[in-house]
Amino acid sequence: MLQQHADHFERAEEAIAYRNPRPLSAVLRGLAEGEHGTVSVGRVRAALADRSFATFLVFTASLNLLPIPPGTSAVVGIPIVLVAFQMIMGYPTIWLPRFFLRRSLSQKAFHKMTTRLIPFLERMETWVRPRYWPFRCVESGEKTVGLIALIYGIAVVIPIPFGNWLPALAVFICGVALSERDGFWLLVGIVTGIIAIAIMIGVVLVAGAAAQSWLGF
Repeated sequence: MLQQHADHFERAEEAIAYRNPRPLSAVLRGLAEGEHGTVSVGRVRAALADRSFATFLVFTASLNLLPIPPGTSAVVGIPIVLVAFQMIMGYPTIWLPRFFLRRSLSQKAFHKMTTRLIPFLERMETWVRPRYWPFRCVESGEKTVGLIALIYGIAVVIPIPFGNWLPALAVFICGVALSERDGFWLLVGIVTGIIAIAIMIGVVLVAGAAAQSWLGF
């Protein structure tokens, strides 16, 4: 009987945490203020355990929003695919290779990164809030967003010049939406990704037609 009550209480706590997750900016700010030495990837993952998938989607998508040389997205976009696949498979936490978990940033480098990211997230969080979220449990929401992110992540990896930015933005928006359980912004992310893929298909078709014309086919 006591075990049943304990299990019920644990499920209730999980439901409350799911409906009222900590703001992502607050999680990162607490981590930045609490670290005074090197910060390993494993430490970051542990600190973000309550929302690791949403956070890693945001981080991996952010890398692809930075100015990077053409063709680099084929490598930088792979983490999006890896995280999204694990979301679909229902992994409880993100699996990363051990050597990657041991990699560290200096406290100065981590602070520099977070001081740029946190204000941006805080501005976004004024627009994003829990609303219209269509999923009642954590698993169904993460798997659905994972499938969406996987499709757009594959689009990021496809080596089309300057074609990775818009699908990466779609993944970023979907990650923030998952973080705050915002159905409105999830829809915005989905529509952004659809537009991105349509543009990529258009570019490929135009390039193919131009090549055929140039070769005289």
